[in-house]
Amino acid sequence: MRNRLDGKVALVTGGGMGMGAATAQVMAGYGASVMVADRNMAAAQETVQAILDMGGAAVAQSCDVAEEAQVAEMIAACVAAFGRLDCAVNNAAIAPDLLPIADADMEVWDRVIRVNLRSVMLCMKYEIRQMLAQGDAGAIVNIASVSSVRPLPGNSAYVAAKHGVIGLTKTGSVEVAPKGIRVNAVMPGAIDTPMLRQSLADTGYTEADFAPTLSLFGRFGRPEEVAEASAWLCSDAASYVTGHALGVEAGYLTR
Repeated sequence: MRNRLDGKVALVTGGGMGMGAATAQVMAGYGASVMVADRNMAAAQETVQAILDMGGAAVAQSCDVAEEAQVAEMIAACVAAFGRLDCAVNNAAIAPDLLPIADADMEVWDRVIRVNLRSVMLCMKYEIRQMLAQGDAGAIVNIASVSSVRPLPGNSAYVAAKHGVIGLTKTGSVEVAPKGIRVNAVMPGAIDTPMLRQSLADTGYTEADFAPTLSLFGRFGRPEEVAEASAWLCSDAASYVTGHALGVEAGYLTR
């Protein structure tokens, strides 16, 4: 059904590119009104324009999701624009660190934790507050990673952050299930995004080298393949699903 999110208001962080942009567009295609939040306002506005061009409803919001005041402002702006908040996809993140623990740059480590974990906590805090104030059901999806459960060496901050995202998801689901709010996570594998392409450039790998080790299909995933999973978890079709971490990783976690 193309209308599974009709009448719902959705928030997507990191919505200016990659999985975030795809998620915002897929959710709009299913009928949601979407706030597209990103530190890069120009990128957020490009996503919004794509949604408007397809006949959807969307607004852009500049937000550094690691800053509490800006997260609170983002939620208030969403409610001001659309009247409520029904579902949120906490997608914003930065690329993994690339040093072993013994050589870790702690400034980089702290920044990865701040953007990839603290931001999810802050977004959940204000999203849940708004959903509780509305007094009816809601759905939150946190974008984790296959690294949440299967770490790679040299990414200690990223792995710790994404492990933490699963912990926040499960804790949140227990806390708010009695209020009808569902909290789930999606664990993408190797998805063809600007972040992945930059990581390949940084490490000197090519897609041909890397994809077969991370996918039973031998290819990178498409951002919209992750977006569809997030949209489903936000929809009433997933009404009996909470506290779950859904892998979208072409079988990587089976090996």
